Amino acid sequence: MSKKLVLIDGNSIAYRAFFALPLLHNEKGIHTNAVYGFTMMLLKILEEEKPTHMLVAFDAGKTTFRHQTFSEYKGGRQKTPPELSEQFPFLRELLDAFQIPRYELENYEADDIIGTMSLQAEKEGYEVKVYSGDKDLTQLSSERTTVGITRKGITDIEVYTPEHIEEKYGLTPQQIIDMKGLMGDQSDNIPGVPGVGEKTAIKLLKEFHTVEELLQSIDQVSGKKLKEKLTEFKEQAIMSKELATILREAPVDVQIGDIQFKEYDKEKLIALFKELGFQSLLNKIDDPDEAAADDAVLEDIDFAMVEEIKEEILVCPSYFYVEVLEDNYHYADILGFSLVNEKGAFFISHSLALNSPIFKAWAEDETKKKIVYDAKRSEVVLRHHGIHLSGVSFDLLIASYLADPSETIEDIASIAKRYGVSDVQSDDVFYGKGAKRSVPEEKLLAPHLVRKALVLSQLEEKLQEELKSNHQLELFYDLEMPLSLILADMESQGVKVDRERLLAMGEELKGRLAQLEANIYSLAGETFNINSPKQLGVILFEKLGLPVIKKTKTGYSTSADVLEQLEQSHEIIAEILHFRQLGKLQSTYIEGLLKVVNSKTDKIHTIFNQTLTQTGRLSSTDPNLQNIPIRLEEGRKIRQAFVPSESGWVIFAADYSQIELRVLAHIAGDEKLIQAFKEGMDIHTKTAMEVFHVEKDEVTSNMRRHAKAVNFGIVYGISDYGLSQSLKITRKEAGNFITRYLESYPKVKDYMEDIVREAKQKGYVTTLLHRRRYLPEITSRNFNLKSFAERTAMNTPIQGSAADIIKKAMIDMAERLKTEGLQTRLLLQVHDELIFEAPPEEIEKLKLIVPEVMENAVELKVPLKVDYAYGPTWFDAK
Repeated sequence: MSKKLVLIDGNSIAYRAFFALPLLHNEKGIHTNAVYGFTMMLLKILEEEKPTHMLVAFDAGKTTFRHQTFSEYKGGRQKTPPELSEQFPFLRELLDAFQIPRYELENYEADDIIGTMSLQAEKEGYEVKVYSGDKDLTQLSSERTTVGITRKGITDIEVYTPEHIEEKYGLTPQQIIDMKGLMGDQSDNIPGVPGVGEKTAIKLLKEFHTVEELLQSIDQVSGKKLKEKLTEFKEQAIMSKELATILREAPVDVQIGDIQFKEYDKEKLIALFKELGFQSLLNKIDDPDEAAADDAVLEDIDFAMVEEIKEEILVCPSYFYVEVLEDNYHYADILGFSLVNEKGAFFISHSLALNSPIFKAWAEDETKKKIVYDAKRSEVVLRHHGIHLSGVSFDLLIASYLADPSETIEDIASIAKRYGVSDVQSDDVFYGKGAKRSVPEEKLLAPHLVRKALVLSQLEEKLQEELKSNHQLELFYDLEMPLSLILADMESQGVKVDRERLLAMGEELKGRLAQLEANIYSLAGETFNINSPKQLGVILFEKLGLPVIKKTKTGYSTSADVLEQLEQSHEIIAEILHFRQLGKLQSTYIEGLLKVVNSKTDKIHTIFNQTLTQTGRLSSTDPNLQNIPIRLEEGRKIRQAFVPSESGWVIFAADYSQIELRVLAHIAGDEKLIQAFKEGMDIHTKTAMEVFHVEKDEVTSNMRRHAKAVNFGIVYGISDYGLSQSLKITRKEAGNFITRYLESYPKVKDYMEDIVREAKQKGYVTTLLHRRRYLPEITSRNFNLKSFAERTAMNTPIQGSAADIIKKAMIDMAERLKTEGLQTRLLLQVHDELIFEAPPEEIEKLKLIVPEVMENAVELKVPLKVDYAYGPTWFDAK
């Protein structure tokens, strides 16, 4: 077998991945785009190269031996973005999981390690492949060494061999160093000879071969100005060549035999992919857990295929499982049912169950207790068949989520594995993934579903005990369980959409976009693709000469933050920003919403995710109705398309005022904050008075704006940098502002310090209703991970308690509507807001009972305040 060594320039590939991909992050808020891109590259290399040996080289620090030659070497480079810095520990974890050796050497660059190792490998007869984003490494190309340089994206590679270098430049690999010596390298701050670019350098080298020969023959160079430059900067050219030369005899203490590539550690890799949220990459490797489940001969289970439904098998309590495969279960078929109770284990086909009056009566009987997985989904899909699920006494999905919300729940098997139960396959193994996904025949489907019901019977007691020890039984039984059926009602009810109005808005937006497009072309003086960052960059920074704020590896950055900084520089910027905003509204919200409107009912049936966020907040998908933009007037108008489902009815909306700040006042116990809320003061004005030491009538609008930013920022552990960016002030001013705020509200400062200390001791924080969030990173040695965990520790009790409060309000409100005998229906929950549809004759009643119920959902040291509005559309209920 031939020996092949793959050498990877770790820093270069990480940077390329970071700038090539959008800022992805996992559920914990840690940025992951560089790690994701790096992983894609590794998987591609392993698949295509099949190396016998591997090494990833990293730069050891900012200074190298080259700085002794030229102290400004690599000077002027922008500081590594913190969003990238926080990913390097994960990159190292990634390599360890792949079992790929990594190496760095003090005072040397990764290039020198790669140069030294490639030469050593060549001498020992290895085929060598080098991967980098830096063309400097092309000088290593030889008969045995090929250098791959990333181009667009991360996995598009240009392969440099001596033949390719000859074809591209007309030079040898060794002359790449001379070329750099003459033309310099802006990215490394290698000066070269001023006025000599790539074309001139290549022309000179074709004639004189090396920098040294050229400088000895300056008189033979044509062009007076060029001669003068070469003469004046002779020493600089020699120094630049020296700086560009990769050292091939660095004191590397690694031997080729030490870096043999073994098979990656699948278990570690899968755990890391799950932590980072790389679900799509899990499909690219074999999951050992799934493989084990797939390959294992599962023990036969004793169950009966029900041929006729009789009351004697529908006893209480029963572990009851409903199988639906599609994520959007509103339009999914039920595949079958399984049942485990004192009478045995049973599989019931969907057609038999759904056509049985006995089954329907049992399912709807409140006294027949049922232990299920995902009560909300089960209720919604059964309701499509005219069956209302009642008597649910335990939901494994909710219990597992409350026990540890940081764990990703993919299906019932993922919960089973967490608790050491392995005799059930994951759905991805049983049904297959992607294009291979299919439903097997009933004789194979039946035992799979029965195993799921058996998992319910095996885990109920364990979860009960865990919830009890966590003091979460009340949270489970009194809040989350009843809420699941309220959410099922809301999902099944859906929200009526005026399709004609939505279509009209779409046409109006198209007209606005066309006008903006014409304005942009007029201001640019030519037509171009506004959505192309490359073409836009040329217009803004070359043609219009605007100052370059940031560059990426592929050219000028035209990201939103860059354009916002340039907004005062040219009137075209505001037009471009508006064009982008309206374009997103058109594609995501107008066209996106039209696609999911039910053609029969003209309703949208969103899915409320009850077991997803770590704070306890509900989220909404298919579509996300919690994220319709409201800051832009055109975005707010989209709410005009949401109307009551009954003719003549109105939309009634009620939302909590500053609920998170009120929760902060309660938890921190700060007297000034509490008093301000009790007196009904505007809290931002009060904060401005405290921080600026002025009277109420002296507070300016700007003071109040600054106070508002820090009030809400403190809740999220805002830094001086974050506040400075938000308010467009200096970091020092922002730091002083935060200091004065904490001096004004000392109990808030005490809370922030105490909750971080508590999180370090316990490993988790809790909300007012005992919801937990685990924070293993709070003791991390990585500064970025630890800082994020500390901010999360401060915020979670506040945001999580606010989430608990509105959930409690939803339950109390549902009960009150029932008690009052009202027709009003709860349609949506959007953050701190509840949206109802109601007949006009019930509005006066709602104006009384909705604030009453919501404001008394829990008792705090400060009053809760609810604002409400109503009108013919959601837009009007503001």
